[in-house]
Amino acid sequence: MDLARGVGPGDTPALGSPLVITLLVAVLALVGVLVWLVLRSRRHDAEALRDRDAAVAAAVDAELGRRQRDLDDRAEKVRADAAAEAGRTRALAEQALASAEQARAEAADDVRRAEERRTQAESDVAAARAELTALREEAQRREERLAERESRLDAELADLVARLDAVTAAEAALVARQAVVAEAESRLAAERAVALERVAEMTAADAKTELVATIEAQAKREAALTVREIEREAKEEGEDRARRIVTLAAQRIATEQTAESTVSVLHLPDDSMKGRIIGREGRNIRTFEAVTGVNLLIDDTPEAVLLSSFDPVRREVARVTLEALVADGRIQPSRIEDEYERARLEVDARCIRAAEDALVDLSIGDMHPDLIALLGRLRFRTSYGQNVLGHLVEAAHLAGIMAAELGLPVEHSKRCALLHDIGKALTHEVEGSHALIGAEVARRYGEHEDVVHAIEAHHNEVEVRTLEAVLTQTADGMSGGRPGARRESLEHYVERLERLESIASGYAGVEKVFAMQAGREVRVVVVPEQVDDISMQVLARDIAAEIEHELTYPGQIRVTVVRESRATGLAR
Repeated sequence: MDLARGVGPGDTPALGSPLVITLLVAVLALVGVLVWLVLRSRRHDAEALRDRDAAVAAAVDAELGRRQRDLDDRAEKVRADAAAEAGRTRALAEQALASAEQARAEAADDVRRAEERRTQAESDVAAARAELTALREEAQRREERLAERESRLDAELADLVARLDAVTAAEAALVARQAVVAEAESRLAAERAVALERVAEMTAADAKTELVATIEAQAKREAALTVREIEREAKEEGEDRARRIVTLAAQRIATEQTAESTVSVLHLPDDSMKGRIIGREGRNIRTFEAVTGVNLLIDDTPEAVLLSSFDPVRREVARVTLEALVADGRIQPSRIEDEYERARLEVDARCIRAAEDALVDLSIGDMHPDLIALLGRLRFRTSYGQNVLGHLVEAAHLAGIMAAELGLPVEHSKRCALLHDIGKALTHEVEGSHALIGAEVARRYGEHEDVVHAIEAHHNEVEVRTLEAVLTQTADGMSGGRPGARRESLEHYVERLERLESIASGYAGVEKVFAMQAGREVRVVVVPEQVDDISMQVLARDIAAEIEHELTYPGQIRVTVVRESRATGLAR
């Protein structure tokens, strides 16, 4: 074959031609490349699978390690819990063993005590049997005596029956005789009535009416005389005993005779201090009055200023505040407020201390703290010039002395008298009388009902029901009525005298009335023709009762009724 010729367009290339060889080489190269690519891909996949298996194996190893550690921790915890449980079980076992030993000892003691009780019971049974035998013998002897007595009673009963029959027959005869006598008496009474009517020229009804009127008048007179005699004896005996008790109580009480003043005056070192108190354009005095609620009066009185307020505690706080400001010398609005707060705390502490001192002085304990605070506020309150707390302490001492004389509880009586004016600490804050207000306060703070009643009844606003209330009234009157204890305003004094005279003048038969001895005695002059000697006693008692009901006064008021008998003769 000729290679140089080439191949024509219509010729088929031979296998050994260069073109075919080139194509075969190219195909083989391509196949080789493809095989290499496939092998390379499979090698990469195998390496990826190997890496993934290695990671999975590592994760599995890590998980297995973690689970192994958890199992080890749980096993350690279970071992620790088992050890603790074993310790507790051992402690419980030891405790149970100790309890068993104690129970065994107690059982032995119980057996011993049971044996002792059995021995004692046997001895008691033997004694009871002996006593029962003695009782049976005694009962047999009593039965024999009763049988003998019954036989005697049967004989006496038969005798009494016979006597009763005789008495019954005698009574029947007496009844028949009484009927005859009654018939005769009625006939004689009718004849006597006819004879009396004929002699007296009066009917039986008129005579009976006149007789009843005469007997009634005589009975009233005798009753009045008897009542007067009984009242005189009771009054003399009661007055003697009461005078002895009251005198003893007053003798054992030593108190002041001077009344406290209700005006608070503060002395200044010099008159130049007044200008500093007033301040520039009155700034200091306005601040002081606004903070304390007290009017500060500055007049021409040398080296003194006046504090005015209806509240005594507030007035005392203002006085202490101003005293501290004057002593310090720096009077400014801010200083006024600071000193006021300090003074208020000081006065509150002084109030509580005064109340506690009063309780210690009277040996009274167990009182509510709020009630103690209210009691201490009375340290700066006065009534008719008398210090109220001092009045309460004095009345409590008097009530305790009189209670001891009468055999009543001393501390209870002192407590009633000490708290009877507690309402005066609130009368400017709450409407109502101080007696009712004080009773409500005492009831609220847990005081005994007898104490509450003594408070509300000490001015007779409630009817007195207990002896402690009577002692409270008496001690209150003694403390307020003693000389020098209280002072009275002129208007109130004149009003009380006029009221006394008007009460006595309102009764029938009264001619003149005179109020004497500063209103402690009332002289009533009656018309002799309208008021007799017996009616005088009734009139005096009625006037005294109305005065006691209508007026409030310290001490006692004596009512004296005077009846003048006049005899007039005319000579011709």
